[in-house]
Amino acid sequence: MSQNDSRVVEGWTGRLFEDFAIGDIYYHPFGKTVTEADNQTFTLMTQNVSKTHVDRNYAKGTEYGLPLVNSTFTLALVTGQSTMDLSMNVFANLGWDDVRMPAPVFEGDTIYSRSKVLNLRESASRPTMGVVTVATEGFNQDGKIVVSFRRSFMIYKIGFLPSVAGSRPDESSLPAVSAS
Repeated sequence: MSQNDSRVVEGWTGRLFEDFAIGDIYYHPFGKTVTEADNQTFTLMTQNVSKTHVDRNYAKGTEYGLPLVNSTFTLALVTGQSTMDLSMNVFANLGWDDVRMPAPVFEGDTIYSRSKVLNLRESASRPTMGVVTVATEGFNQDGKIVVSFRRSFMIYKIGFLPSVAGSRPDESSLPAVSAS
């Protein structure tokens, strides 16, 4: 194959409204091991004053004996994990409902997530968009559900995603491929 035979392959650009089907289940591809720094930084950045997140000595006296990971960090993490599959092309999040935290998260836990499409509808106010409702669960390395919620978001339809203008360098600066 010569340099002239090369082709530009676009990266993943996300789903649009028409790409979803009710009942689809997505296991989101990235897990995240929660660190002490994650927990402390998020807790302090959001001005949460609960000692159970930032004071290891205090946490020793609690039922768990360890600092608990800030629950809103867990919610944000699992929402973030789902964006690659669900809302990369979101116009707006419309809401999170039925948020539940059935089990604690501790520093050192690895969190994974999955989502199921529950409902699809055309947007009544924006004809270039649709509304997707999903149920999402975050679970730890042992498969224990640590957060669950429903989320609705407005997403672009095919043909209406805003284009991004930008300049790309010419591919001639890339090395030639070798025939092997």
